[in-house]
Amino acid sequence: QVQLVESGGGLVQAGGSLRLSCAASGRIFTSLTMAWFRQAPGKEREFVAGISRRGDLTGYVDSVKGRFTISRDDAKNTVVLQMRSLKPVDTAVYYCAARTGSYTESGANFDFWGQGTQVTVSS
Repeated sequence: QVQLVESGGGLVQAGGSLRLSCAASGRIFTSLTMAWFRQAPGKEREFVAGISRRGDLTGYVDSVKGRFTISRDDAKNTVVLQMRSLKPVDTAVYYCAARTGSYTESGANFDFWGQGTQVTVSS
């Protein structure tokens, strides 16, 4: 089992920044592909950003490219999503996810999920 705990959500004005963190435990962190997903009210969950087990591959949904950056700190068993130039459309609950397999952006392939953290961007 893998336990994931997110932190860093909150309320921010449009154009502002937030940094989400996800601390993982229960499995060797370097064996985990990590990702962030989000779900806005009335919408389906969507992939936001992902990073491979070795950190050599990252991916982003088109709407956040150039604004969000995902990174991992294997010494701290943590994955971070740095969000800049936030827009009201980024408002959602953000979920950290992990899987022991190779890199993927499909939520159905992730085995472990955090409880989510709310991000609200005001206009």
